[in-house]
This record gives sequence, C-alpha cells and structure tokens, in this order.
Amino acid sequence: MTDTIDAQELKALVQSVFSPTPEDRHLLLMVDVPDDTLPDTDLWCTRRGLAQEWCGKLDAVKGELGLDSVRLLTYPNVHSNNADLPAWGVFVETDLENLTTDKLAVMDNRVAIEDVLAKVQIVLAPTQLSTTAPMKLLARKHRFRAATMPGFTPAMIPALRIDYGEVNRRVNRIKEEVTRAEALDVHFTVAGKDRYDVHFDLRHRAGHASGGRFPTMGEAGNLPSGECYIVPYEGEGEETSQSEGVLPVQLNDEVVIYRIARNKAVEVLSQGRLSAGEAQRIKDEPAYANIAELGFGVLKDFGLGPVGVTLLDEKLGLHIAFGRSDHFGGAVGVKDFSSPAAVIHIDRIYIPETAPRIQVDLVRLSMPDGGTLNIMRDGRYTIF
Repeated sequence: MTDTIDAQELKALVQSVFSPTPEDRHLLLMVDVPDDTLPDTDLWCTRRGLAQEWCGKLDAVKGELGLDSVRLLTYPNVHSNNADLPAWGVFVETDLENLTTDKLAVMDNRVAIEDVLAKVQIVLAPTQLSTTAPMKLLARKHRFRAATMPGFTPAMIPALRIDYGEVNRRVNRIKEEVTRAEALDVHFTVAGKDRYDVHFDLRHRAGHASGGRFPTMGEAGNLPSGECYIVPYEGEGEETSQSEGVLPVQLNDEVVIYRIARNKAVEVLSQGRLSAGEAQRIKDEPAYANIAELGFGVLKDFGLGPVGVTLLDEKLGLHIAFGRSDHFGGAVGVKDFSSPAAVIHIDRIYIPETAPRIQVDLVRLSMPDGGTLNIMRDGRYTIF
C-alpha cells in the first residue's frame, strides 16, 4: 500500500463513509493553521498540503458524487483539542503549507464558520487540533455530517481502506453490551507485579458506536474510526456516581497512579515529575479530572498498528479519557473549565506499544440481572 490516495479512492471513501443522497450538494474540507502560540510542525504542514490535494481530487469527481461544490475552509487554530471553533474562517485553496493565522487575519474575505456549516451536508476535517467535540454539537444543530481527522498523517491512509462493514459489526456488538450493563470493572497489572482495579458506573448511560460511517444527518465522529465509547455516569443527577478505584496511566516512561472517586481523579498516589504535574493539573482544573470516556477500539485485529497519533492509536484497543464529555453524551462541557482555552478531552491508550508497563488483565461488565460478561482478557477481545 502507498501513502497516497487517488481521486477514485477518495470518491469511494466518501461513498462508504457518508452514503451520499441526492440532497447532498456541498462537501467542505476544514483545516486549522498555526500561529506564534502554536507554531507549525512538519506533519501539520503536510496535513494542510494533503487537504489541498484532496480538495482538488474530490472536485474532479464531484459530478460522480452528485455534488455541486467541494471547498476548503481554513481557520485560526484554537490552541486546545476539542475547544469550540473560532467565529470565522477563510476559503483558501492554494499555498496552504505556508499559511498562518497572521496571514488569514489580513484577508478581507472572512466568513462566519457557522454560516458555512449551515449550508453544507458533508464535512472532512483533517485538522491539527481535534474538532470532534464542537463538530458533534454543530452537526446536530445544523444538520450536516462530519468526519473529524485530528492529527491525520499519510501513515494512516491504509486505515481508510479496511472493511468498515466488519468494523461496524464489532463496535455495535460492544455498544449493545455496554448499554445493557450497569457497571464495568477493569483489572490492571503494572510492571508485572502491582495490581490495580477500577470500577466504572454505567447507569443512566448508553454506548455509542463509531464505525467510520456517518450516513445520517446530524452525525459526526472520527475517521479513521473503529470504536465503541460510553461516558461513565458523572453524578449530575440525583444519585452519586459510583465510579471509584485506582487507575494507572503510562505517560512516557512514568506510570501515574490516580485515585478515582465519584468518577473523578481526586488524588495522585504515585511519585515522579509527571505524577506531580498531574496532581497539580487536577487541582488547578477540576474538569480535567473528570473521567469522560471509556473507549473500545477494534482496529488492531485488522492488521493496523500505532502511528503515534491518537486519532488512530486509540482505535486499536482500550482507552480512557479525561476532561470534556458533553459531546459524547456526558455532562461536563466548556462551562466547567476555567476558560475556553483550557477545555480538553484527552485519551489515555492501553496497548503494549504505547503503554508497555501496563497490562489490561480483564474488562468485565456487570449486568442488571446479576450476571457478568468478560469483553477483554489480557488485552484482547473475547466476544467476537
């Protein structure tokens, strides 16, 4: 497989992911651009070039897709993953590799992003910073559908060619089981000897399948995709969340150990530079301490491996996120953070390549009838 995708493959991808209808007339690509606060990187520059290339190739086959237009909207980056989009952007379709926020700011053809989104039906967003949270909310509001692709790199192109029919079957099977369950327990071993257990409250929640297909207006999610996710109950109702236990997370070479109570990280039990930083972080930004997502990626069984970018790597196995959850059906949103720039939804991924010191021994669901179902053992799924 090569690391490029041709016009016919892009057409097939749009057909597979979005199932275009005669009502679909406009496709929009969106990319964010660097500034002095968040400087450019080689991969970011490559991604903008990729978006420009895809825009041209999709424009060449727009008639075959039944579309009237394919356009590329650029906008200032918002400095944080899953923060709300800025108010404005600019249609720019050439020289994207050299584009910056300063250059956008002096252009006289600004457009309101929400006005643009209100008129399109299909969106592809290969951005530097994740737009998944705001896109989920905006898609429901303006009735478009979107594939968010934060951090996409050419190394991920093989993941656009897999059997998303089978991916959908698997993630929907997990969705059915976690929706039925009342709780989920994960048992970890760290460094081959230390055992940690954490219990997650799944009452009042439903699972969501993200299988890389968005055929229905109002839907948005990641591409490449291949996960089921569910937000643990956060205690926003009359009942207190029962999520509690001890959660290990590997950050670089250090394993940070969090004590979880009422679905929040309330204390860091480990010692080390990164542990101290995390302890300060949950103190300074309590919304970050929220357990925002339990995710179950399935793409490892399709022969894919990590590429060092969350967009794909989280789809390879179990992941647990901190921070914002309202875009996934939870209660914690922008209002709960100290400022819009502080908003974050960050995934911690449990696969050997990214967290070699942590073993996922068992993932077990507890059902309303008192029964249990093991869905993972020794890091592998047991229900397919």
